[in-house]
Amino acid sequence: MIERTYPMTIEGKKKLEEELEELKTVKRGEVIERIKIARSFGDLSENSEYESAKDEQAFVEGRITKIENMLRFSEIIDNSTSAADEVSIGKTVTFIELPDGDEEEYTIVGSAEADPFNGKISNDSPIAKSLIGKKVDDEVVIETPGGDMKIKITTVQ
Repeated sequence: MIERTYPMTIEGKKKLEEELEELKTVKRGEVIERIKIARSFGDLSENSEYESAKDEQAFVEGRITKIENMLRFSEIIDNSTSAADEVSIGKTVTFIELPDGDEEEYTIVGSAEADPFNGKISNDSPIAKSLIGKKVDDEVVIETPGGDMKIKITTVQ
């Protein structure tokens, strides 16, 4: 069975390592303490605090397992092999929508560190898939769920 790899930047890997440390050393202990307190309330069958704490414990343990797996199969992105003006994972690309000229900027990252609200899009997203391998001044048609979007790449950093 081939395991999935998780492409990520060095910064993204460090951020995941910090989150893992926080979950293991702080969050896990807090949840265990909540469970102890909730148990002291008596009958567990009608104890919403206990159920809530157990649900949070399941979430924390699931997140720890997921992060450990992503780190185990992480693949650090090396942009030294791509041209300076070529879009690839780990680079920030700025483009304008055609014909209206609205400017957008995204950093293309691996799915493990994607954060669209902060301008970091996954390499698996329709926009990133359309942009990877393209260069400055290329015009690209991006197929999105909302319809096709034509853009022109202005900078790659």
